[in-house]
Amino acid sequence: MAQLFSHNALENLQELDERWSETTLQKTLNQFPERKPQAEYFTTSSLPINRLYTPLDIAELDYQRDLGMPGEYPFTRGVHATMHRGKPWTMRMFAGFGSAEETNARFHYLLKQGQTGLSTAFDLPTLYGYDTDAPEAEGEFGICGVGVSSLADMEVLFDGIPLDQVTTSMTINSPAPIIWAMYIATAEKRGIPRAALGGTLQNDILKEYIAQKEFIFPPEPSMRFVTDTVEFGTKEMPKWNTISISGYHIREAGSTAAQELAFTLSDGFEYVRWAVERGIDVDDFAPRLSFFFNAHNDFFEEIAKYRAARRIWAREMKETFGAKNPRSWLMRFHTQTAGVSLTAQQPINNVARVAIQALAAVLGGTQSLHTNSLDEALALPSESAVTVALRTQQIIAEESGVTNTVDPLGGAFFVEALTNEMERQAYEYFDRIQQLGGVLPSIEQGYFQSEIADAASRYQWEIDRGKRTIVGVNNYKMEEELNIPILRMDAEGYQRQVARLNRIRQERDQEAVQRTLAALREAAARDDVNLMYPLLDAVNAYATLQEMMDVLRGVWGEYREPLIV
Repeated sequence: MAQLFSHNALENLQELDERWSETTLQKTLNQFPERKPQAEYFTTSSLPINRLYTPLDIAELDYQRDLGMPGEYPFTRGVHATMHRGKPWTMRMFAGFGSAEETNARFHYLLKQGQTGLSTAFDLPTLYGYDTDAPEAEGEFGICGVGVSSLADMEVLFDGIPLDQVTTSMTINSPAPIIWAMYIATAEKRGIPRAALGGTLQNDILKEYIAQKEFIFPPEPSMRFVTDTVEFGTKEMPKWNTISISGYHIREAGSTAAQELAFTLSDGFEYVRWAVERGIDVDDFAPRLSFFFNAHNDFFEEIAKYRAARRIWAREMKETFGAKNPRSWLMRFHTQTAGVSLTAQQPINNVARVAIQALAAVLGGTQSLHTNSLDEALALPSESAVTVALRTQQIIAEESGVTNTVDPLGGAFFVEALTNEMERQAYEYFDRIQQLGGVLPSIEQGYFQSEIADAASRYQWEIDRGKRTIVGVNNYKMEEELNIPILRMDAEGYQRQVARLNRIRQERDQEAVQRTLAALREAAARDDVNLMYPLLDAVNAYATLQEMMDVLRGVWGEYREPLIV
């Protein structure tokens, strides 16, 4: 162990700190008292913040063990040696609304504006496995994403987009394997082999039970479904990330930064365990796992979270799971700025919030970034608002200078102390989850849910009592008339989508549909068949999303979350 600071140096610094506190600091405080008591200086997650940080706060830091060099274990300073000097992060703006035609037009617009990857949002009927015209879907078409009910919709959604030249991220969970199969089939119908496709499937069902609540099936068959995609991707699609292990929604539900970190990594470890138990070598699939984190308001807390995440993941993959390939140790992640932080009051202020959050993600070493639009507390983003959000990233990349050096905040006393604190809290959560029996028992006992609820309640309490300022909401308020252009969806979109769905139902080979659905039902009832293959057959026969999901509902049932008192 090689500490950065010698014992004598730390002793001298302790004396210096005491002298400074008793003289210079005290004299200043007597003349100019601080704005609030020490106890009221804390992070967004309510972690107390000291007045000053020095080497005394990171006295035990070992450079090689805890920091290392960029691109090398433990990857605290970044997963690539040159980071954003070599290649900027992927600018991947989230898009999806209304019909497939409308979202396709937005994709083309964003690519022309300099976006470098696609990210697809799906509407609630799609997320819950219903066709657009299902009674359960009434009134929800295209509201929070694009509606996709069959391969025909997917073909329209990506019309004219070179799928072998862009990477595509898809935010879908319970029906993720079906939507992925539609994307694969779309490419293959154009002559693009599945092995040439690059992108990311969110496919993170554990966080649905923990935070977002868009689960359908019970946890056990859901985990089997996810593991099937990992196995399929490992064999067939070497450029594809089959799970984007997501802390974003955990944070949006009200968790602290440390909870987001700990719960997300716990989910990641659980996916690894299931894949290893399936018989897949950890080094064959771990390099294709990716992560998805939130960028909230507290600049330094977010940076520390990302750095701690890389270090913990590298250590656990190497020491706990025995991964030997260095690519299995490194954590690659996408970041999205915090939607929950946006305000309907004085929405122009959201531009500043998003810029600060995006800068934290970049300095924290993200590989991919979405910046929210200023109008998203009011509606889906307009074309002008999403352009400003994209330009925010481009200004950071091209004008700010923060990409000129690797990990510019590495070694900062405050950042390193906060990184260590994030790591310490994460391991406390890991221990508690283990005591409860693991991730699935913790979900069933409501542990994650209650921890997040407590954190969210505390945060709101602090706002309500003025201990935390939200500019324009509980301080600096103004009476103003909103003048923000709101996105209007095509009123004909629903009819167009339903007409396409009805045409497909009438024109397809009905015998092929029934045959492939029967094969899917048989495969779902067995444990030794990878469901991606019967799903691809059903998709290519133009079976609809709901037809396939109803088969699985019939075999596995639907999950009802237990009441937690």
